[in-house]
Amino acid sequence: MINIQKNSNNLRLIMPESILLEPEHFETAKNITYQVFNELQQWQIYLNFLATLGFIHWLKEHLPEQQIYQNQPSNDNFTYIQIDKFKLCLIATENLLDELVNIPEYTITEPEATAHLYVVIEVLEEQAELIIRGILRYDQIIAYIKTSGLNSISNYYQIPLAVFDIEPNHIIFYCRFLDVAAIPLPELKSVNAAHHVGQSLQPHKTKLSQWLQGIFLDEWQAITALINPEMSLALNIRNSAEGVKRGKIINLGIRLGNYHVVMLISIQEESEEKIRVLIQLHPSGDAKFLRPNLKLTLLSKLGKSLCEVTSRSQDNYIQVNPFHGEKGKQFSVEVSLDNIKIKEDFEI
Repeated sequence: MINIQKNSNNLRLIMPESILLEPEHFETAKNITYQVFNELQQWQIYLNFLATLGFIHWLKEHLPEQQIYQNQPSNDNFTYIQIDKFKLCLIATENLLDELVNIPEYTITEPEATAHLYVVIEVLEEQAELIIRGILRYDQIIAYIKTSGLNSISNYYQIPLAVFDIEPNHIIFYCRFLDVAAIPLPELKSVNAAHHVGQSLQPHKTKLSQWLQGIFLDEWQAITALINPEMSLALNIRNSAEGVKRGKIINLGIRLGNYHVVMLISIQEESEEKIRVLIQLHPSGDAKFLRPNLKLTLLSKLGKSLCEVTSRSQDNYIQVNPFHGEKGKQFSVEVSLDNIKIKEDFEI
């Protein structure tokens, strides 16, 4: 049985949980960050990737029997991962000199963005290590906000580090022995989505109709920036003069050697309300072929599989059947290989 001790700054200094970062963690973080054009966001995304990669490596050593689903880190200071049914929000920071943790208000107040556990990770890049500074359950955060009368500042809750549990092994305890219902989260609009193990951990949906207005999230880039133009890949999506085309790097995780692929999406407005959507998966960098058994799945709003295609040896791309949808329609796309699953949510 684990006895949770009271936090103290002395214990925090004596008993930090340190995670060494490997060279491949830095390489992956730099490669992904390089794809971000907004310089103001590059550093935070870089920290997010280092925190996510190192923390997942630590989790796999302590929970080898558990499946871990990871999310593409956000442009803010947080990233979501999921261990079985437990959803974790990783708060990545460069330093905690003022002993305050900035938690985005959105991740606490919006049902789809809440997490069972909030984990503070300090990234010490020069020392090539991470320090797990503390964990806090969702119900404990809510209780603290209510009892202290805490208000958000600039869309962040500033919670003292002393409030957090300093024992990182309690993460393992919660995920291995605790029923997920013991830490209730706000009810989601879709019950099916709440219980779907591979559910998206991304706090936003990509709105494809905005592409027609020239509005793009930073992670969706021009195709020429992601794929070698000398390679004969999916000519039907690159040579078409009509429509809007964008691509995004998908990282399938450190367990696969930081295997990256590129998701390409082409949309074309066919009427005032209907849009044609084509979704493909390509190898990244100089790779000529996708790995075999890589799956690309189109899912309905409720998580039902609508179309699935699996790569074979020497497939230079795969795609799901093109489809038409009205503006406002929601769907998801899942990329999976072995036990790794990444899901992206969309709205037409």
